[in-house]
Amino acid sequence: MLVIAGTINLDPDHLNEMLAAIVPLMEATQAEEGCIDYVLSADPKEPGTIRIFEKWASDEALGAHMKAPHMGVFQKAIRGCGVTGMSVDKFEIASESKLV
Repeated sequence: MLVIAGTINLDPDHLNEMLAAIVPLMEATQAEEGCIDYVLSADPKEPGTIRIFEKWASDEALGAHMKAPHMGVFQKAIRGCGVTGMSVDKFEIASESKLV
C-alpha cells in the first residue's frame, strides 16, 4: 500500500475556487480502481493551505491516477488560484494496524 501526504499552498483569497475544483477531483478519484482513500481539504489553522491525504493499493493504481483526465482538468482549474508551493511525499507501507 502507498500513502501520499502533502500540502498545496495558495493565495487564501482563492480558497473557494480551489475547493470548487477539488470536489469533482475527489469524486472522480475515489471511484478509481486501487484508490483506498483520497482527500484534499483546507487546513482550518493555516489559511491558504490544502492538506493532501491519499491511500493507494499499488504504484500502478497511483500511476493511472496521475494520467487520468480529471487530473488534467484539476491542474487547469487551479492555475488561477495563486498556488505558491506544493510539497507531496510518497510512503510505501509494509503493514497497517488500527489505533482506535
